[in-house]
Amino acid sequence: MVYHLPIYPLFAFLFIAFCVVSAAQSSTIGVSYISRLLEIHDRERAPPSVQVDGARGVLARLLPSHSSSFDFAIISKEHCGGESCFIVRNHPSSSKSRAPEILISGSTGVEILAGLHWYLKYWCGSHLSWNKTGGTQLFSVPSSGSLPRLKDGGILIQRPVPWNYYQNAVTSSYSFAWWDWERWEKEIDWMALQGINMPLAFTGQEAIWQKVFRKFNISNSDLDDFFGGPAFLAWSRMGNLHGWGGPLPQSWFKQQLRLQKKILARMHQLGMNPVLPAFSGNVPSALKYIFPSAKITRLGNWFTVGSNPRWCCTYLLDPTDPLFIEIGKAFIEQQWKEYGRSDHVYNCDTFDENTPPVDDPEYISTLGAATFKGMQSGDNDAVWLMQGWMFSYDPFWRPPQIKSLLHSVPIGRLVVLDLFAEVKPIWTTSEQFYGVPYIWCMLHNFAGNIEMYGILDSIASGPVEARTSNNSTMVGVGMSMEGIEQNPVVYDLMSEMAFHHYEVDVKAWIEEYPRRRYGKVVPSIIDAWNILYHTIYNCTDGAYDKNRDVIVAFPDVDPAFISLPQLSMTNRQLAYGKSLSRRELLEENTNSFDQPHLWYSTSEVIRALDRFIASGDKLSRSSTYRYDLVDLTRQALAKYANQLFLKVIEAYQSKDINGVAFQSNKFLDLVNDMDTLLATHDGFLLGPWLEGAKRLAQNTQQEKQFEWNARTQITMWFDNTEEEASLLRDYGNKYWSGLLRDYYGPRAAIYFKYLVESLENGYRFRLNDWRREWIKLTNDWQKSRNVFPVKNSGDALNISRWLYEKYLQDPEISDQ
Repeated sequence: MVYHLPIYPLFAFLFIAFCVVSAAQSSTIGVSYISRLLEIHDRERAPPSVQVDGARGVLARLLPSHSSSFDFAIISKEHCGGESCFIVRNHPSSSKSRAPEILISGSTGVEILAGLHWYLKYWCGSHLSWNKTGGTQLFSVPSSGSLPRLKDGGILIQRPVPWNYYQNAVTSSYSFAWWDWERWEKEIDWMALQGINMPLAFTGQEAIWQKVFRKFNISNSDLDDFFGGPAFLAWSRMGNLHGWGGPLPQSWFKQQLRLQKKILARMHQLGMNPVLPAFSGNVPSALKYIFPSAKITRLGNWFTVGSNPRWCCTYLLDPTDPLFIEIGKAFIEQQWKEYGRSDHVYNCDTFDENTPPVDDPEYISTLGAATFKGMQSGDNDAVWLMQGWMFSYDPFWRPPQIKSLLHSVPIGRLVVLDLFAEVKPIWTTSEQFYGVPYIWCMLHNFAGNIEMYGILDSIASGPVEARTSNNSTMVGVGMSMEGIEQNPVVYDLMSEMAFHHYEVDVKAWIEEYPRRRYGKVVPSIIDAWNILYHTIYNCTDGAYDKNRDVIVAFPDVDPAFISLPQLSMTNRQLAYGKSLSRRELLEENTNSFDQPHLWYSTSEVIRALDRFIASGDKLSRSSTYRYDLVDLTRQALAKYANQLFLKVIEAYQSKDINGVAFQSNKFLDLVNDMDTLLATHDGFLLGPWLEGAKRLAQNTQQEKQFEWNARTQITMWFDNTEEEASLLRDYGNKYWSGLLRDYYGPRAAIYFKYLVESLENGYRFRLNDWRREWIKLTNDWQKSRNVFPVKNSGDALNISRWLYEKYLQDPEISDQ
């Protein structure tokens, strides 16, 4: 087969390499272990005509002007060398008038759409991302009748491993909480175009649980305190909390179950294999009274203030109790009854943040076997999908305990998610999960925080290294972020790894990325992206990137105990005579508050921003450009704000009241200016999050409850007292216009007020008074009902340029 070289010469070698890979090279030991399930999936998949119709629907929504330009066909794996694949070639009738120009064949509807995306991306120079991150760039696609042709036989691209997994157990709350069908339809389209074939499908499960628990004499009112509110369902499902943000109105159960049925129907139409939930042992308190002899344990506190039993300390049914299997079976069977089918893969994380009481390997093996039996009793073909997150942080899980759990289930009936493999892979330290199949996952994001961050080199090489290692049991790649709609460059590259057989040359890939994303070749923007690749998107310090910028995670600490870096030149020398950056100096000091994560030169990123702004006259009409410009400006200003805060503290510790007043006013001005900047793009607005919550309500009372849920998740998160804030405060922080001006700024102003009062009156900082006031501010904000814009306003380029000149050309800015 001869292959047409794409528009981008730098990528020619990638496609040639892709297409000559044999089926034998793309297989692993792990794939052989799951071969039975793969055969079942192939046998039970929707008919070819249904999948083709589904793919045509995606094309019509994505590029309606070209609906007749493409023809689709389902082919067997035998045409793909025994693996899943897509083939893109010129249509046999393309020379005829009004005939389709390009024929895309694939082993499923997902493969067809991944092939469509690949063609649009590498032959037409287009780009796809979430709407909030700029959306699609399709202007570069030639008009119908003029699409680029492929040479000879076209291209054939196989998957190196069968599965492309998507979501985290908490994505449903951090990102999907308020979605309706319109938004879900867009996401499923996006999934298919990215080649995702194994998404979690957790929506609506509370309605299933209502029906299941009713069989065990648990009433709906008994469950009012069991389920969390709409924004906290992920954590009540995992048994971390109960009742917080609830109770759920009955209309919610019905609404979400209807939505889940639409989601599953569309996923199946496209040939996906959605993952359903299984019973983990989390039970309502009423069960222990109805079954007093059951082995039910009350778990410990999970982040409540003072172990408040109103929200904490949920109940776990021991997997070895016969009741566990009964409930597990009933839950699986009820899902089959509601949905009409299952794809036999069930997610269950009984031991995630719930450490077993005994570390005896034989006992752990018994727990694992019983947990799986709860699934298998309802579905004889069940496969358990387990997060491997606890293996990375919990010292309980040593090799004997891990091996006992993983080997408690027949090989091929348990698949582990190596959840944080781009930073902390478990496959390298566990002998490939002791012979158990696993999926290499990129975690990347926590809580949907907005922070430019990534490890592109790790993404481009990690999955390939894992798959080609000796005795590899890898069976898929995945994206397991806690929140979506951020850092589109990271997800663009990671989604490609489902089809790459060899490591990607990121330097070459990043050279072409802006051309696709913005639809134009602008040298200055290519320069900017090269800088970003070597700075922001080159985090190699192994730290968890949890955004703790001062603006969005304001320190709740006595200013006298905040350590400041020594900035004299005598302290800025390394052993080899090199200058220490401010970041390194900060790391040398004892952390008196949660220092913001910084892994790059801020001066280099400011230089990249300068190149971005210089490209604005040519690119400002592009939504993708405007999103990236706003995000990069926000990133640079956020790190500058961290410096400003330290200057405020330095002035306070020097008893310089004028300095405190000057620097704090500058900080507050910056917060308001950043709010103005963020208002210029729809991807950075508070309004849609709140309005989405209210839109799902069916009366005023529900509106208030749902809006409180939405506001609480992004601020206080969990419970508090008058003087003690939630232990999870600001975990879900967001850089959203409206939130900065209405909440983050006023909160910082209270702290600065107490700083000035302390110096004016000569007494220590009144920490408890500060806490009472900012906690009250937060609780009032959680209950408030003021409305925020849902559409952008202002000129992103002009405002970015203004803020760059106002703040980032300051000669006092030091590199960090």
